[in-house]
Amino acid sequence: MSEPSAVSGQRSAGIRFDNLSWHAGTFRLEGVSFSVPAGNYAVLMGRTGCGKTTLLEILCGLRRPAGGRVLIGERDVTALPPGERGIGYVPQDGAMFPTMTVRDQIGFALKIRHWSAATITARVQELSGQLGVAHLLDRLPQHLSGGERQRVALGRALAAKPSVLLLDEPLSALDEELRDELAALLKRVHREFGLTALHITHSRREAEQLADVVFRMEAGQVTAAQAKVGGG
Repeated sequence: MSEPSAVSGQRSAGIRFDNLSWHAGTFRLEGVSFSVPAGNYAVLMGRTGCGKTTLLEILCGLRRPAGGRVLIGERDVTALPPGERGIGYVPQDGAMFPTMTVRDQIGFALKIRHWSAATITARVQELSGQLGVAHLLDRLPQHLSGGERQRVALGRALAAKPSVLLLDEPLSALDEELRDELAALLKRVHREFGLTALHITHSRREAEQLADVVFRMEAGQVTAAQAKVGGG
C-alpha cells in the first residue's frame, strides 16, 4: 500500500451533512443539513443527549445513518468504512489502548494501513515532537496525566494525515490551566496542519478561543450558526 508523503499541512476538505437522519428507540435525528467550510475550525454546542456525539460518529463511520448523505470535500463517504474517509477522531475519553505504549498508540493507524516500519517510526517521532510527548513514547496510558493522554490521542488522530479532525469534548476532563494550554495547542495544530475541524463542547470559553463558526444543536436538529465567535 502506498504511503502519503511526509508533509505537514495536508489539504483540508469541507464537511457537509445533507438531509441526514438516524433513529434509535425514541431518539431521532431528522433532516440534519449543515456545512463546515474547508479549513474552518467549527464548534458544535448543545445540551447532553441532543445528538452531538452521534453526529460525529456518523461522520467518521462508526454509525450508519438511516437516510441522507455525508460528504468530505466532494466525496460522498456515507457508505465508506472509517479508515477510508480521511478523518482523525479524538473521542471524549481519549480511548487509549491499555496495553500499548505511547509510541504504539500514535503509530496504530499507520500500522493497520501497512505503512513501512521506517515511515511509521519517522511519523511517530515527528508528531511526538510537535505535540510535546517525545519523552513519553515508552510509557503506558496508566502512567500519563490527563493532559498527556489528550496529546497522545491527538497524535494518534493526526498520524495518518487526515483532512478532517473530529474532537468530542477533548478538554472537558482537564483543569482550567490545562484547558487553556490544550486549546492553544489545538489552535496551533489546526493552523499548521491545514485541517478542517469539528469540535464538540459545552464550553462557551472554548468556542470563543477556537471557533471560526459555532453550530448549535437542539432536539436532534442543528438550529443556528454564528460565524467568527472568537479570534478564529
